[in-house]
Amino acid sequence: MKIALMDSGIGLLAAAAAVRRLAPGADLVLSSDPDGMPWGPRSTADLTERSLAVAAAAAAHRPDALIVACNTATVHTLPALRARFEPELPVIGTVPAIKPAAAGGGPIAIWATPATTGSPYQRGLIEEFADGVDVTEVPCPGLADAVQWADEDAIDRTIAAAAALTPPEVRAVVLGCTHYELVAERIRAAVQRADRAPLVLHGSAGAVAAQTLRRIGEVPGARPAPGNGHGGVRVLLSGREAALPPAALTYAEGRLLASASPALKG
Repeated sequence: MKIALMDSGIGLLAAAAAVRRLAPGADLVLSSDPDGMPWGPRSTADLTERSLAVAAAAAAHRPDALIVACNTATVHTLPALRARFEPELPVIGTVPAIKPAAAGGGPIAIWATPATTGSPYQRGLIEEFADGVDVTEVPCPGLADAVQWADEDAIDRTIAAAAALTPPEVRAVVLGCTHYELVAERIRAAVQRADRAPLVLHGSAGAVAAQTLRRIGEVPGARPAPGNGHGGVRVLLSGREAALPPAALTYAEGRLLASASPALKG
């Protein structure tokens, strides 16, 4: 079994680690686009062109499924990706976990990039899944970039700025960008109030990984690889084979992937 994941940068690590936990024997192909970052400000046409190129680089390795581990790419390019690659290659998008967050009752906050916050796409999800729930949309300018480059000071500043916009009574936070899942506990620490119930964070990585395995008819843990039980990991940076970027190894998800594939440490 081989699963490919695509993103503009290292936001795909969260979903890749989730696949690794559910299917340790799966080979992984991590295809990102450092030459084209950031994707958020790009036009839909430009973003579609870059997404198709990143997906094609991954598809050349003949995976069984492709995860679009990027909210922005899912919003703007999922139809084009599916038109190009399905039905031969199942393509699974990433949607903010608004539905499960709203099911737990409000108030909730949705942390997302400025381009996504207030967008018709996100507003549509809120109307569909959170009708009647108190929802605050929180823009997080600079947070994805700070996470991408593992800029500790910038991560602290951008999380603090978003936390200041998050109402104190919020019970749950939806992490509406895959990069944010890499600093989920730092977000929790910034938002949690001592006099409130434990904050619930809702990411998408686990659900996307599980959905991917369902799409290809696999059962978690059913096909361990020989030897150490872990599949291999191949990294593509704008189509070029490479090691994981150094910033990836500052996160637990990156270290999890590298621990089974020492060559990734570069």
